[in-house]
Order: sequence, then C-alpha cells, then structure tokens
Amino acid sequence: MAGGASVLEDGSRLSRLDQNLHKLERKFALVSGFAVFSLMVLAVGSVGGRNLFNAPLPGYVDWIEQVMPLIAFMGVAYTQRDGGHIRMDILIGKLRGRALWSAEFITTFVMLIVMLALVYGSFSHFLRSFDFARPLWSNDSSIDIAIPLWPAKLLVPVAFSVLCARFALQLVGYGRAMIHGISEPVAVPLVMSAAAQAAEEALHVTEFDVDKKDAR
Repeated sequence: MAGGASVLEDGSRLSRLDQNLHKLERKFALVSGFAVFSLMVLAVGSVGGRNLFNAPLPGYVDWIEQVMPLIAFMGVAYTQRDGGHIRMDILIGKLRGRALWSAEFITTFVMLIVMLALVYGSFSHFLRSFDFARPLWSNDSSIDIAIPLWPAKLLVPVAFSVLCARFALQLVGYGRAMIHGISEPVAVPLVMSAAAQAAEEALHVTEFDVDKKDAR
C-alpha cells in the first residue's frame, strides 16, 4: 500500500473524527521532520566544531539518542492514515468488495492488538525510568552528558497510542464497509490504480509549476 492510497472524507461523524485525528498526526509528523533537521544541525555543529576548533559538540551521541524516537515513531500514525506503510498486497490486492474489507478488518485488528501490547510495554519501560523523587525526575540518563532518558521513552507510548486510535477508526471504517457493502468507505486508505496515481502525480507537478510562475 506504499504511496498509492487515498482517504475519502464526508460529513459523517467517523470522517470528522478521522480529520480531527489527522490534524494531530500532521503535527506529530511535523515534529518528526524538525527532528530530522535538528540532527543535520547537530552533525554540522559537531563536525564543524571538531575541524575548526578541535572541540566537537559535547554529548553528540546523547542528543542523537534523544532525537531518534521523534524520527522513528512520531510519524507512524500519519503514514498509516495515508496507507504509506509498505506491506505485501499479493493476496489482498486481488480481493474486492466484502472480502477485501474483511481481510483489511482482520489485519488491522491484529495490528491494533500488537500495538496495544507495545503501548503497555513501552509505558512500563517509561515508568521504570521516571521518578518524581529523583533529580530531574530520572532513574537513568545518557552516558556522556547525563541527559534524562524518560522524555524520549515517553514519546514511544504517546506515538503508539495515536497509532492505536488510527487503527480503531480504520476498524470502524472497514467494519461499516464490510457490513453495508460500501464500495468506497471513508476514513480508510483506498488503494489507487496506476492510472489514478499517475494522474494525481501529474496534478501535483502542474500545481507546482503554476505556483512557481505565480511567484515570478
């Protein structure tokens, strides 16, 4: 489903919930993008400091450890909403109608169960790191400059919880399509044909060219 899906919207309650959750997912994805940019800045600062002043950035590896959860997890729900995660469509790609929605419902349900278990495990991991009675509320810290690790550990269950909410909405969407025989349900990623993908890409390129001409 990577890169070839669209999500329909309407005025239903499910679609409104989908759109509201997507606003949060976009903010999380934006934070993830800023985290990638911050790593570039850290790398430039560390390499530049080492080459120019023989003084690399203190705790460079420690800061990378703090930023990596932002990059790895904050955008997963956003990608799931748009059907961007890579998966094998050899079987599901051949299904249509209720059979397709049933298969999607089952696989999404299994993923929700797995993610709920990961939320529980990652939150337990965070609790072992967090302690109000300790300095900086931390039971552990990074090796070099002693950055508390609990903020990075807290990001994991938070991001996974948003992903669980996305899975729950998609389960409702697939369930409605399965029960009522809806051909194009809302709030779920619909796989686009190659022709539709090409048309959408051409539209984006055209809009980009128009914006460049207007800017001139």
